[in-house]
Amino acid sequence: MNYWLVKSDPETYGWKELLKDKKTDWTGVRNYSARIHLKGMKLGDDVLFYHSNEGKSVVGITKVSKEFFQDPTTEDVAWVAVELTVKKELNNPVTLLAMKRKKELLNIGLIKIGRLSVMPLTKSEFDLIVELGS
Repeated sequence: MNYWLVKSDPETYGWKELLKDKKTDWTGVRNYSARIHLKGMKLGDDVLFYHSNEGKSVVGITKVSKEFFQDPTTEDVAWVAVELTVKKELNNPVTLLAMKRKKELLNIGLIKIGRLSVMPLTKSEFDLIVELGS
């Protein structure tokens, strides 16, 4: 199993919408590195859901319910999407500031490459963030 973090602006599509929808296609990614990560996501992988801009915190856990496919928001076959399904809401949002205070998390993409919308995590990084949110 692999572990990931995806970012979304809550005013565009947030955790509340995903809770209501139960699942969503993760579309509209137009960054080459993020596209590589989307292609690396496998069925059942755990994915942290991060609110960017407003809130700046991890708010829930999703899982990959469908591996990469042609992004329906573009005709360009180079761009892909995955389907994510709700797994669990965190009891407490884990803020970017809280993550920056943990030396074990200083190398995650969220901190080192702030604009990347899809990024891998190690199991220990994923587990620590989930623990902080318990």
